[in-house]
Amino acid sequence: MKMLCIDGGGIRGVMPIAILQAMEKEFGRPISEQFDVIAGTSTGSIIAASAAVSKSMEELLGHYQTYGRKIFVRQAKLGLFKSVYSDRYLRRLLKQSFGELTLFDIQKPLFIPAVDITHGQPYVHRSNCGHPDNENLSTKLWDAVLSSCSAPIYFPPNNVNNDYLSIDGGLWANNPSLVCVTEAVHYFNEPLADLHILSLGTGKQNINFAVSHEKYWGLKQWLPFQLPSMKVTPKLLDLSLNLSSESVSYQSKLLLGERYLRINEELGDEVTFDDVTAIDELIELGAQAFKRSRSDIEQFLKR
Repeated sequence: MKMLCIDGGGIRGVMPIAILQAMEKEFGRPISEQFDVIAGTSTGSIIAASAAVSKSMEELLGHYQTYGRKIFVRQAKLGLFKSVYSDRYLRRLLKQSFGELTLFDIQKPLFIPAVDITHGQPYVHRSNCGHPDNENLSTKLWDAVLSSCSAPIYFPPNNVNNDYLSIDGGLWANNPSLVCVTEAVHYFNEPLADLHILSLGTGKQNINFAVSHEKYWGLKQWLPFQLPSMKVTPKLLDLSLNLSSESVSYQSKLLLGERYLRINEELGDEVTFDDVTAIDELIELGAQAFKRSRSDIEQFLKR
């Protein structure tokens, strides 16, 4: 069973999109035909859902370039009284992309991690793939994706069918590889030895918390703000997402060995998840990553 797992990371999602775009061009097939299972968290859920319904990665990349600069326009500087960003343009993009499709309509196994904050639980939106615990197949695909993208403070929680509030799945599964492993073993009855995962990251960051002589840390240290604009940098959130991804990558590699192929480029300096000025650079990094990993990806797909 070949699985595609895509990390969260906001606008940095253009990097895995560039890799997938190159794969579609090089191997002549849509991503949905190259994998048995697809999973994605946060921005990765947009990519995964698009792949599951056979949207081209070239088209998706264009949407990111167009909408990214609209989505990440601040409506608040600190996020004390309302979210830093509105979800208006993100919601519009998702509705335009997926229309009235529900999870029931998606036959491809698709997994989208989110967090149900009403009940304080991790949650996985699943497509119509024969999972015995699927209870919410009537949920719109765009609604499931928006749930996984709603990073706390930066976007408002998503109200799902007036049943519960949902936020970013990256808080527990920014790299959805272990979600795929457990689903395959426990619900699809696949032996661990038959699992193959291509895991795409959104960039390795150098998130630096310098040594400080201050004894007590508060908002200024964990979520530093820039003067004179007083805009908050999402440093703590990016650190949390990065740690989540890399720990899961390490565990998945131990479980699957050479059957786990992880592609994640070094970014050098920190590139925050809302830094739209880095789009072109990230796209180029994705293209370079594919060139370096082409033979490994081709070998992976032939298994």
